[in-house]
Amino acid sequence: MSANANAVRGRNRTQPEEKQGRSFLRGLLSRDAFDVPFMAFTLALLTVGLVMLLSASSTYAYYNEGGDSTHYFKRQLLFAIAGVVLMFLVSKINYEWYKFLAIPGIVISVGLLVLVLFYHTDMGDFKRWIPLPGGQTFQPSEIAKVALVLFCAWSMEKHHLQITGKAPLQGGVTTWLRRKTRERVDLSKASASTAYMLYYALVICLMCGLVFLENHLSGTILMFSIGVAMMFFGEVKARWFAIGAAVVAAVVIFFLIFPDKLPSYAAERIEMWRNEDADPYGARWQTNQSLYAIGSGGFLGAGLGNSKQKHLYVSEPQNDFIFSIVCEELGFVGATAIIILFGLLIWRGFVIAMKARDRFGALLALGLVFQVGLQVALNIAVVTDTVPNTGISLPFFSYGGTSLVILLMEMGIVLSVSRYSRVQKQ
Repeated sequence: MSANANAVRGRNRTQPEEKQGRSFLRGLLSRDAFDVPFMAFTLALLTVGLVMLLSASSTYAYYNEGGDSTHYFKRQLLFAIAGVVLMFLVSKINYEWYKFLAIPGIVISVGLLVLVLFYHTDMGDFKRWIPLPGGQTFQPSEIAKVALVLFCAWSMEKHHLQITGKAPLQGGVTTWLRRKTRERVDLSKASASTAYMLYYALVICLMCGLVFLENHLSGTILMFSIGVAMMFFGEVKARWFAIGAAVVAAVVIFFLIFPDKLPSYAAERIEMWRNEDADPYGARWQTNQSLYAIGSGGFLGAGLGNSKQKHLYVSEPQNDFIFSIVCEELGFVGATAIIILFGLLIWRGFVIAMKARDRFGALLALGLVFQVGLQVALNIAVVTDTVPNTGISLPFFSYGGTSLVILLMEMGIVLSVSRYSRVQKQ
């Protein structure tokens, strides 16, 4: 009898622990359905991107990778498979758990942005990539963009009342300020809104400054734009955007008039953009060949695989200028279809964000899909010579394993938000 009683007591002790473990996993992992349209648009863009990468990179790979015309495609395919697996795994995790990564993520990102300034690949004045074993490289700015969105989403939800001027400053900072200034500091609701605006501006400027020191102007523009967008989504007072827009416009006009005040590589690109006849066989070559490819595509295109400009005319067509090959082979109709597909992905991401169950999920989804939309718009603007050549990749299309895996991980986070949103998922 005593043995049976002990067995029963043992079971009673373990059952609460088992329930607690299951409860923990239930909170960590989601069994709800994700948004099928968003997933479909993501996989469609990934598939089309891989096909176009195979076509665009074949000649360049043949002459630069020992006669293997599928070199870049095979590597990108492996990263795509890994990225899709990671996307599904990330989508299963309750997105609220990502709050715990907000502070570590921003700290690690800043540390990596500092590290790459001293330990980087030998690419002249460019300090963008950290070398890894096996000949691989890692670009810290890719992680930094995600970290900035995550940090802003977490912090802006936590301090929403202060940001919108509905509550005064609170916590240890308030106590410290009052003690140091003998309560002479204005701690009203209005000052709280200003203080948080300055706080986010400082974080954004710090990260933009580090990326700029890498001689990575396009990354700086992306980081700044993402930060400003997050401040807008987080409901920072509108007057600050009006002031900021005036300052940015003045800075842009100044550098357009005096491009020599920029780093040499950026000044050269602005000069090539302003003067279309300058150095056609040098700095202007890639842009000109891109325009020839787009123009020769016509309405229906030359057909998949039939690009002429990819035969060592467009420099490294598998990278930033892959959209020019898309236009040449698929024509206006195909290029427009791909732009519409990107638009549908971004639209669906915004729908998920608008129907998210909380502010953190909404800000997280908004920031991530805005980043994709911004990169698409800037890449197409560069390829069509609408803006100076800044070296921005086209999501899902441009070659780059690390960036593709991180992009798919971001899409997984949006899918995680969709599992808990009120959006119709089919």
